[in-house]
Amino acid sequence: MVTLQATKIPRRIVVISDFQDGDWRDAQSGTITWFRQQWLSGNRGPVPEMAVNPKQNVEVAGGYIERLPLAALKGGLADSAEIWTHRRGGLPQMHRTNGCPFLTRRSFQMNGPEAPFASNDMLGHIEAFGPPSILCIWGLGVSEDVLLACRDSFKIYNSIDAPALRVPSNVSRHFDLILTGAAWQSETVRARHADMRTAVMPIGPEFASEVTFRPLGLEKIYDVIYVAAAQAYKRHDILFNALSQLPRSLRTLCVCGYGDLMEALRRHAGALGLDVDFIDPPGVPFAEVNRLMNQARIGVVCGVDDGAPAILTEYMLAGIPVLANSELSCGLQYITPKTGRSASAGEFHEGIRDMLGRLQGFDPRQVVLDNWTWPHSLRTLKSLMEITSPD
Repeated sequence: MVTLQATKIPRRIVVISDFQDGDWRDAQSGTITWFRQQWLSGNRGPVPEMAVNPKQNVEVAGGYIERLPLAALKGGLADSAEIWTHRRGGLPQMHRTNGCPFLTRRSFQMNGPEAPFASNDMLGHIEAFGPPSILCIWGLGVSEDVLLACRDSFKIYNSIDAPALRVPSNVSRHFDLILTGAAWQSETVRARHADMRTAVMPIGPEFASEVTFRPLGLEKIYDVIYVAAAQAYKRHDILFNALSQLPRSLRTLCVCGYGDLMEALRRHAGALGLDVDFIDPPGVPFAEVNRLMNQARIGVVCGVDDGAPAILTEYMLAGIPVLANSELSCGLQYITPKTGRSASAGEFHEGIRDMLGRLQGFDPRQVVLDNWTWPHSLRTLKSLMEITSPD
Protein backbone atom coordinates (compact mmCIF):
# COMPACT_ATOMS: atom_id res chain seq x y z
CA MET A 1 0.00 0.00 0.00
CA VAL A 2 1.41 3.36 -1.08
CA THR A 3 0.98 6.07 1.57
CA LEU A 4 1.40 9.74 0.75
CA GLN A 5 2.83 12.16 3.30
CA ALA A 6 2.18 15.86 3.65
CA THR A 7 5.86 16.56 3.03
CA LYS A 8 5.53 14.88 -0.36
CA ILE A 9 2.30 16.33 -1.73
CA PRO A 10 1.67 14.87 -5.20
CA ARG A 11 2.62 17.25 -7.98
CA ARG A 12 0.86 15.50 -10.89
CA ILE A 13 -2.30 13.45 -11.24
CA VAL A 14 -3.02 11.39 -14.36
CA VAL A 15 -6.42 9.91 -15.20
CA ILE A 16 -6.44 7.19 -17.87
CA SER A 17 -9.83 6.78 -19.54
CA ASP A 18 -10.67 3.84 -21.79
CA PHE A 19 -11.81 6.17 -24.59
CA GLN A 20 -10.17 5.43 -27.95
CA ASP A 21 -10.23 6.93 -31.42
CA GLY A 22 -8.05 7.15 -34.54
CA ASP A 23 -7.31 4.76 -37.40
CA TRP A 24 -4.97 1.77 -37.35
CA ARG A 25 -3.74 2.68 -40.86
CA ASP A 26 -1.79 5.56 -39.32
CA ALA A 27 -0.09 3.48 -36.61
CA GLN A 28 3.64 3.78 -36.03
CA SER A 29 5.49 0.68 -34.91
CA GLY A 30 8.13 1.24 -32.29
CA THR A 31 9.71 -0.10 -29.15
CA ILE A 32 9.33 1.56 -25.75
CA THR A 33 12.85 2.95 -26.19
CA TRP A 34 11.95 4.43 -29.60
CA PHE A 35 8.82 6.08 -28.23
CA ARG A 36 10.83 7.37 -25.25
CA GLN A 37 13.26 9.09 -27.59
CA GLN A 38 10.37 10.53 -29.62
CA TRP A 39 8.88 12.04 -26.47
CA LEU A 40 12.22 13.41 -25.27
CA SER A 41 12.85 15.00 -28.66
CA GLY A 42 9.47 16.73 -28.61
CA ASN A 43 8.23 14.88 -31.69
CA ARG A 44 5.22 13.48 -29.84
CA GLY A 45 4.27 16.52 -27.82
CA PRO A 46 5.48 18.83 -25.07
CA VAL A 47 6.72 17.71 -21.68
CA PRO A 48 4.35 17.63 -18.68
CA GLU A 49 4.00 21.07 -17.18
CA MET A 50 3.99 22.05 -13.54
CA ALA A 51 2.30 25.22 -12.39
CA VAL A 52 2.47 27.44 -9.32
CA ASN A 53 -0.57 27.55 -7.02
CA PRO A 54 -3.14 26.25 -9.53
CA LYS A 55 -5.77 25.88 -6.80
CA GLN A 56 -6.18 29.64 -6.76
CA ASN A 57 -7.43 29.66 -10.36
CA VAL A 58 -9.05 26.27 -11.00
CA GLU A 59 -12.80 25.86 -11.37
CA VAL A 60 -14.10 22.33 -10.86
CA ALA A 61 -16.40 22.00 -13.87
CA GLY A 62 -17.14 19.85 -16.89
CA GLY A 63 -17.86 16.13 -17.16
CA TYR A 64 -17.14 13.31 -14.75
CA ILE A 65 -13.77 12.49 -16.34
CA GLU A 66 -12.50 16.03 -15.72
CA ARG A 67 -13.97 16.76 -12.31
CA LEU A 68 -11.83 14.48 -10.15
CA PRO A 69 -8.45 15.75 -11.45
CA LEU A 70 -9.71 19.34 -11.30
CA ALA A 71 -10.81 18.75 -7.71
CA ALA A 72 -7.34 17.39 -6.96
CA LEU A 73 -5.84 20.61 -8.31
CA LYS A 74 -8.29 22.85 -6.46
CA GLY A 75 -7.78 20.92 -3.24
CA GLY A 76 -3.99 21.06 -3.39
CA LEU A 77 -3.31 17.39 -4.16
CA ALA A 78 -1.48 18.24 -7.37
CA ASP A 79 -0.03 21.15 -9.31
CA SER A 80 -0.91 19.77 -12.73
CA ALA A 81 -3.23 17.15 -14.14
CA GLU A 82 -3.53 15.16 -17.33
CA ILE A 83 -6.21 12.96 -18.88
CA TRP A 84 -4.83 10.17 -21.04
CA THR A 85 -6.85 8.37 -23.71
CA HIS A 86 -5.96 5.88 -26.44
CA ARG A 87 -5.48 6.17 -30.20
CA ARG A 88 -5.42 3.37 -32.74
CA GLY A 89 -2.63 5.10 -34.63
CA GLY A 90 -1.03 8.33 -35.72
CA LEU A 91 0.56 11.11 -33.74
CA PRO A 92 -0.85 11.72 -30.26
CA GLN A 93 -3.22 14.62 -29.84
CA MET A 94 -2.99 17.11 -27.01
CA HIS A 95 -5.22 19.95 -25.94
CA ARG A 96 -6.31 21.87 -22.88
CA THR A 97 -9.55 20.77 -21.26
CA ASN A 98 -12.24 23.35 -20.40
CA GLY A 99 -9.72 26.10 -21.12
CA CYS A 100 -7.87 25.20 -17.92
CA PRO A 101 -4.11 25.72 -18.25
CA PHE A 102 -3.48 23.03 -15.64
CA LEU A 103 -5.48 20.16 -17.19
CA THR A 104 -4.06 18.59 -20.36
CA ARG A 105 -5.59 15.79 -22.42
CA ARG A 106 -3.20 13.48 -24.29
CA SER A 107 -3.79 10.42 -26.46
CA PHE A 108 -1.38 7.50 -26.79
CA GLN A 109 -1.09 4.93 -29.57
CA MET A 110 -2.32 1.50 -28.52
CA ASN A 111 -0.39 -1.66 -29.35
CA GLY A 112 -3.61 -3.44 -30.28
CA PRO A 113 -7.37 -3.49 -29.69
CA GLU A 114 -7.40 -5.92 -26.78
CA ALA A 115 -8.32 -4.67 -23.32
CA PRO A 116 -6.77 -3.93 -20.91
CA PHE A 117 -4.92 -1.71 -23.34
CA ALA A 118 -1.18 -2.00 -23.88
CA SER A 119 0.81 0.93 -25.22
CA ASN A 120 4.55 1.21 -25.89
CA ASP A 121 3.83 4.87 -26.56
CA MET A 122 2.49 5.37 -23.03
CA LEU A 123 5.36 3.40 -21.51
CA GLY A 124 7.85 5.49 -23.47
CA HIS A 125 6.28 8.67 -22.09
CA ILE A 126 6.49 7.33 -18.53
CA GLU A 127 10.13 6.37 -19.03
CA ALA A 128 10.86 9.80 -20.46
CA PHE A 129 9.17 11.95 -17.83
CA GLY A 130 8.51 9.65 -14.88
CA PRO A 131 5.28 8.36 -13.41
CA PRO A 132 2.65 10.62 -11.87
CA SER A 133 2.20 10.78 -8.11
CA ILE A 134 -1.46 9.76 -8.43
CA LEU A 135 -2.60 7.44 -11.22
CA CYS A 136 -6.33 6.89 -11.79
CA ILE A 137 -7.51 4.11 -14.11
CA TRP A 138 -11.11 4.07 -15.31
CA GLY A 139 -13.07 1.40 -17.15
CA LEU A 140 -11.36 -1.27 -19.27
CA GLY A 141 -7.96 -0.35 -17.88
CA VAL A 142 -4.36 -0.64 -19.03
CA SER A 143 -1.93 -3.53 -19.21
CA GLU A 144 0.04 -4.61 -16.17
CA ASP A 145 3.31 -3.18 -17.45
CA VAL A 146 1.90 0.36 -17.20
CA LEU A 147 1.11 -0.21 -13.53
CA LEU A 148 4.55 -1.73 -12.94
CA ALA A 149 6.10 1.36 -14.50
CA CYS A 150 4.08 3.41 -11.98
CA ARG A 151 4.83 1.26 -8.93
CA ASP A 152 5.54 4.33 -6.81
CA SER A 153 2.30 6.08 -7.81
CA PHE A 154 -0.83 5.93 -5.67
CA LYS A 155 -3.09 3.92 -7.98
CA ILE A 156 -6.90 4.21 -7.99
CA TYR A 157 -9.42 2.24 -10.06
CA ASN A 158 -13.12 2.72 -10.84
CA SER A 159 -14.88 0.46 -13.34
CA ILE A 160 -17.40 3.22 -14.28
CA ASP A 161 -20.00 0.62 -15.33
CA ALA A 162 -21.89 -2.10 -13.46
CA PRO A 163 -19.19 -4.83 -13.27
CA ALA A 164 -17.12 -4.15 -10.16
CA LEU A 165 -13.88 -5.12 -11.90
CA ARG A 166 -13.45 -4.83 -15.66
CA VAL A 167 -9.75 -5.70 -15.50
CA PRO A 168 -8.05 -9.08 -14.86
CA SER A 169 -6.51 -9.99 -11.51
CA ASN A 170 -2.93 -9.38 -12.66
CA VAL A 171 -3.95 -5.74 -13.21
CA SER A 172 -6.33 -5.18 -10.29
CA ARG A 173 -3.84 -6.51 -7.73
CA HIS A 174 -1.67 -3.41 -8.22
CA PHE A 175 -4.25 -0.85 -7.10
CA ASP A 176 -4.03 0.89 -3.75
CA LEU A 177 -7.70 1.88 -3.76
CA ILE A 178 -10.75 0.76 -5.73
CA LEU A 179 -13.76 3.06 -5.88
CA THR A 180 -17.05 1.24 -6.34
CA GLY A 181 -20.63 2.24 -7.08
CA ALA A 182 -22.40 0.06 -4.51
CA ALA A 183 -21.70 -2.15 -1.51
CA TRP A 184 -22.09 -5.33 -3.58
CA GLN A 185 -19.27 -4.15 -5.83
CA SER A 186 -16.97 -3.68 -2.84
CA GLU A 187 -17.78 -7.24 -1.76
CA THR A 188 -16.91 -8.48 -5.25
CA VAL A 189 -13.56 -6.70 -5.10
CA ARG A 190 -12.73 -8.17 -1.69
CA ALA A 191 -13.67 -11.64 -2.90
CA ARG A 192 -10.82 -11.30 -5.41
CA HIS A 193 -8.42 -9.27 -3.26
CA ALA A 194 -9.19 -9.75 0.42
CA ASP A 195 -6.95 -6.91 1.62
CA MET A 196 -7.84 -4.38 -1.07
CA ARG A 197 -9.02 -0.99 0.21
CA THR A 198 -12.40 -0.03 -1.29
CA ALA A 199 -14.87 2.83 -0.96
CA VAL A 200 -18.37 3.31 -2.33
CA MET A 201 -17.59 6.58 -4.09
CA PRO A 202 -18.28 6.35 -7.84
CA ILE A 203 -16.57 9.19 -9.68
CA GLY A 204 -19.64 10.04 -11.78
CA PRO A 205 -22.20 11.21 -9.23
CA GLU A 206 -19.47 12.05 -6.71
CA PHE A 207 -17.12 15.00 -7.36
CA ALA A 208 -20.25 16.82 -8.58
CA SER A 209 -19.90 20.37 -9.89
CA GLU A 210 -22.40 22.91 -8.59
CA VAL A 211 -21.23 25.47 -11.15
CA THR A 212 -21.64 23.25 -14.23
CA PHE A 213 -25.16 22.17 -13.25
CA ARG A 214 -27.38 24.73 -11.53
CA PRO A 215 -30.93 26.15 -11.59
CA LEU A 216 -31.62 28.81 -14.20
CA GLY A 217 -35.24 29.67 -13.43
CA LEU A 218 -36.45 28.72 -16.92
CA GLU A 219 -39.97 27.83 -18.00
CA LYS A 220 -40.71 24.11 -17.75
CA ILE A 221 -41.65 22.99 -21.25
CA TYR A 222 -40.90 19.27 -20.73
CA ASP A 223 -42.34 16.98 -18.11
CA VAL A 224 -39.56 14.39 -18.36
CA ILE A 225 -35.96 14.45 -19.54
CA TYR A 226 -33.65 11.48 -20.05
CA VAL A 227 -29.98 12.27 -20.68
CA ALA A 228 -28.48 8.93 -21.70
CA ALA A 229 -26.57 7.28 -24.52
CA ALA A 230 -28.58 5.72 -27.35
CA GLN A 231 -27.53 2.26 -26.23
CA ALA A 232 -29.57 -0.73 -25.16
CA TYR A 233 -28.39 -0.83 -21.54
CA LYS A 234 -29.86 2.63 -20.90
CA ARG A 235 -33.32 1.02 -21.30
CA HIS A 236 -35.24 3.77 -23.05
CA ASP A 237 -37.92 1.12 -23.62
CA ILE A 238 -38.86 1.31 -19.93
CA LEU A 239 -39.44 5.05 -20.25
CA PHE A 240 -41.45 4.72 -23.48
CA ASN A 241 -43.62 1.92 -22.09
CA ALA A 242 -44.30 4.03 -19.00
CA LEU A 243 -45.21 7.09 -21.07
CA SER A 244 -47.63 4.98 -23.13
CA GLN A 245 -49.66 4.46 -19.94
CA LEU A 246 -49.83 8.19 -19.15
CA PRO A 247 -51.69 11.08 -20.79
CA ARG A 248 -50.34 11.82 -24.28
CA SER A 249 -50.09 15.48 -23.27
CA LEU A 250 -46.85 14.72 -21.41
CA ARG A 251 -43.78 16.03 -23.20
CA THR A 252 -40.44 14.24 -23.02
CA LEU A 253 -36.91 15.05 -24.17
CA CYS A 254 -34.19 12.45 -24.77
CA VAL A 255 -30.63 13.81 -25.02
CA CYS A 256 -28.15 11.30 -26.46
CA GLY A 257 -24.45 12.13 -26.47
CA TYR A 258 -23.44 8.92 -28.24
CA GLY A 259 -24.82 5.55 -29.31
CA ASP A 260 -26.18 3.97 -32.47
CA LEU A 261 -29.86 3.33 -31.64
CA MET A 262 -31.34 6.71 -32.53
CA GLU A 263 -33.51 5.44 -35.37
CA ALA A 264 -34.78 2.54 -33.28
CA LEU A 265 -35.65 4.91 -30.43
CA ARG A 266 -37.56 7.21 -32.77
CA ARG A 267 -39.46 4.29 -34.27
CA HIS A 268 -40.39 2.97 -30.83
CA ALA A 269 -41.65 6.34 -29.57
CA GLY A 270 -43.48 6.99 -32.82
CA ALA A 271 -45.21 3.60 -32.79
CA LEU A 272 -46.57 4.36 -29.31
CA GLY A 273 -47.74 7.84 -30.35
CA LEU A 274 -45.59 9.59 -27.75
CA ASP A 275 -44.58 13.26 -27.71
CA VAL A 276 -40.82 12.80 -27.49
CA ASP A 277 -38.13 15.14 -28.79
CA PHE A 278 -34.63 13.83 -29.44
CA ILE A 279 -31.18 15.37 -29.52
CA ASP A 280 -28.83 13.12 -31.49
CA PRO A 281 -25.17 12.31 -30.95
CA PRO A 282 -22.72 13.92 -30.52
CA GLY A 283 -25.05 15.74 -28.17
CA VAL A 284 -24.57 19.29 -26.89
CA PRO A 285 -22.11 21.09 -24.55
CA PHE A 286 -22.57 20.88 -20.79
CA ALA A 287 -24.04 24.38 -20.57
CA GLU A 288 -26.76 23.37 -23.03
CA VAL A 289 -27.42 20.11 -21.18
CA ASN A 290 -27.91 22.18 -18.03
CA ARG A 291 -30.30 24.52 -19.85
CA LEU A 292 -32.34 21.61 -21.20
CA MET A 293 -32.54 19.97 -17.76
CA ASN A 294 -33.77 23.28 -16.39
CA GLN A 295 -36.66 23.12 -18.85
CA ALA A 296 -37.88 19.78 -17.46
CA ARG A 297 -39.79 18.91 -14.31
CA ILE A 298 -38.12 15.58 -13.53
CA GLY A 299 -35.17 13.53 -14.80
CA VAL A 300 -35.15 9.77 -15.17
CA VAL A 301 -32.57 6.98 -15.02
CA CYS A 302 -33.99 3.80 -16.54
CA GLY A 303 -31.04 1.40 -16.74
CA VAL A 304 -30.49 -1.80 -14.78
CA ASP A 305 -27.02 -3.07 -15.75
CA ASP A 306 -25.47 0.36 -15.36
CA GLY A 307 -22.87 1.91 -13.13
CA ALA A 308 -23.79 4.86 -10.95
CA PRO A 309 -24.49 7.37 -13.74
CA ALA A 310 -23.09 10.86 -13.30
CA ILE A 311 -26.43 12.25 -14.46
CA LEU A 312 -28.00 11.29 -11.11
CA THR A 313 -26.47 14.22 -9.24
CA GLU A 314 -26.26 16.41 -12.35
CA TYR A 315 -30.06 16.40 -12.63
CA MET A 316 -30.29 17.18 -8.94
CA LEU A 317 -27.84 20.09 -9.08
CA ALA A 318 -29.94 21.55 -11.91
CA GLY A 319 -32.79 21.53 -9.42
CA ILE A 320 -34.87 18.63 -10.71
CA PRO A 321 -35.69 15.41 -8.81
CA VAL A 322 -34.90 11.98 -10.24
CA LEU A 323 -36.96 8.85 -10.85
CA ALA A 324 -34.62 5.86 -11.00
CA ASN A 325 -35.23 2.24 -11.88
CA SER A 326 -35.40 0.38 -8.57
CA GLU A 327 -33.28 -2.37 -10.15
CA LEU A 328 -30.41 0.01 -10.98
CA SER A 329 -27.20 -1.86 -10.16
CA CYS A 330 -25.30 1.10 -8.73
CA GLY A 331 -26.32 4.53 -7.54
CA LEU A 332 -29.59 4.10 -5.67
CA GLN A 333 -27.90 5.64 -2.60
CA TYR A 334 -28.40 9.03 -4.26
CA ILE A 335 -32.18 8.57 -4.33
CA THR A 336 -33.61 9.91 -1.06
CA PRO A 337 -37.06 11.27 -0.15
CA LYS A 338 -35.76 14.77 -0.94
CA THR A 339 -34.00 13.93 -4.24
CA GLY A 340 -36.54 11.64 -5.94
CA ARG A 341 -37.86 8.11 -5.82
CA SER A 342 -37.33 4.72 -7.40
CA ALA A 343 -39.80 2.45 -9.16
CA SER A 344 -39.70 -0.88 -10.93
CA ALA A 345 -40.02 -1.07 -14.69
CA GLY A 346 -43.63 -2.22 -14.35
CA GLU A 347 -44.49 0.71 -12.08
CA PHE A 348 -42.38 3.38 -13.77
CA HIS A 349 -45.50 5.15 -15.05
CA GLU A 350 -46.80 5.40 -11.47
CA GLY A 351 -43.45 6.85 -10.41
CA ILE A 352 -43.67 9.55 -13.07
CA ARG A 353 -47.27 10.36 -12.14
CA ASP A 354 -46.46 10.52 -8.43
CA MET A 355 -43.42 12.77 -8.79
CA LEU A 356 -45.09 15.19 -11.19
CA GLY A 357 -47.88 15.52 -8.64
CA ARG A 358 -45.67 16.55 -5.72
CA LEU A 359 -42.71 18.47 -7.10
CA GLN A 360 -42.72 20.95 -4.22
CA GLY A 361 -41.74 18.20 -1.79
CA PHE A 362 -38.25 17.75 -3.28
CA ASP A 363 -35.06 19.70 -2.63
CA PRO A 364 -32.48 17.82 -4.71
CA ARG A 365 -29.83 20.50 -5.19
CA GLN A 366 -29.43 21.18 -1.49
CA VAL A 367 -29.03 17.49 -0.69
CA VAL A 368 -26.23 17.18 -3.25
CA LEU A 369 -24.57 20.36 -1.97
CA ASP A 370 -24.67 18.92 1.53
CA ASN A 371 -23.26 15.50 0.57
CA TRP A 372 -21.76 14.88 -2.87
CA THR A 373 -20.16 17.94 -4.41
CA TRP A 374 -16.42 17.69 -4.99
CA PRO A 375 -15.22 19.19 -1.65
CA HIS A 376 -16.97 16.39 0.26
CA SER A 377 -15.59 13.68 -2.01
CA LEU A 378 -12.09 15.14 -2.02
CA ARG A 379 -11.96 15.14 1.78
CA THR A 380 -12.97 11.48 1.76
CA LEU A 381 -10.38 10.69 -0.92
CA LYS A 382 -7.61 12.36 1.08
CA SER A 383 -8.55 10.28 4.10
CA LEU A 384 -8.57 7.07 2.06
CA MET A 385 -5.14 7.89 0.65
CA GLU A 386 -3.84 8.27 4.19
CA ILE A 387 -2.15 11.59 3.59
CA THR A 388 -0.39 12.08 6.91
CA SER A 389 2.06 14.40 8.58
CA PRO A 390 5.59 13.07 9.21
CA ASP A 391 6.42 11.69 12.65
